[in-house]
Amino acid sequence: MGLSDDPELQPFLCALFLSMCLVTVLGNLLIILAITSDPHLHTPMYFFLSNLSLADISLISTTVPKMIVNIQTHSRVISYSSCLTQMSIFIFSACMDSMLLTVMAYDRFVAICHPLHYMVIMNQRTCCSSVLVSFFVSLLDSQLHNLIVLQVACFKDVEISHFFCDPSEVLKLACSDTLINNIIMYFFGTIYGFFPISGIFFSYYKIISSVLRVPSSGGRYKAFSTCGSHLAVVCLFYGTGLGVYLTSAISQSPRKYTAASVMYTVITPMLNPFIYSLRNKDIKSALCRLLSKAG
Repeated sequence: MGLSDDPELQPFLCALFLSMCLVTVLGNLLIILAITSDPHLHTPMYFFLSNLSLADISLISTTVPKMIVNIQTHSRVISYSSCLTQMSIFIFSACMDSMLLTVMAYDRFVAICHPLHYMVIMNQRTCCSSVLVSFFVSLLDSQLHNLIVLQVACFKDVEISHFFCDPSEVLKLACSDTLINNIIMYFFGTIYGFFPISGIFFSYYKIISSVLRVPSSGGRYKAFSTCGSHLAVVCLFYGTGLGVYLTSAISQSPRKYTAASVMYTVITPMLNPFIYSLRNKDIKSALCRLLSKAG
């Protein structure tokens, strides 16, 4: 159904989302290029950041281009197989974001609380294994959601009140009772949400406890500054995601839920490169060197 039925608003929405998509893709690609081209950034923290940028590119590329095509062609049709594919890649990308943010929180915990053992604990094997585990967990989550939707035999309606194939919205169209399917979906959603958030909270609890024991205020500021960008992204990602689900629970208007979901599907991936580049001297220096070479 898209974001709006107003024909006069369609060109504006097309231009707005096209620009946001381009900014997100180019911004995250610049982060990846800066990290891969600069030997000073070949560390665990930036390795995870480059993978987070890839997940953000995948997240926005799954939904926005299809919406732009729909606006340009004046057709909102999507095939069943394409809907399942879009839903699968979207869930995979969102879950990958969540898992990588958890791994990055653990990385900051080791760097601050166990600095002398950092390179031993966060070795190349550990970093690669963490990303691979995040990949397979995200893949499992996306396929579980697909399997739940595939259990639905028929649909009473073919109009999805969203701008992409959201699994909860797709299940609302089923002819049969989907109570058990909804319970299973929200159960796994809670599990996949609870463990990453718990890991992040535990890591930052240990970080804050350790930093507060530092005698000098300068030392405390330096320790906290290494976590600033990551903490800002965590708050943005989980804050907007929680806001969307609260909106869906309180509001009866599908349009308001759809508009709120733009925050974590489009705005968050777009802002992540700015947060890391503006708050991080190493990234800014690497970007300047990269752009000077290109010039």
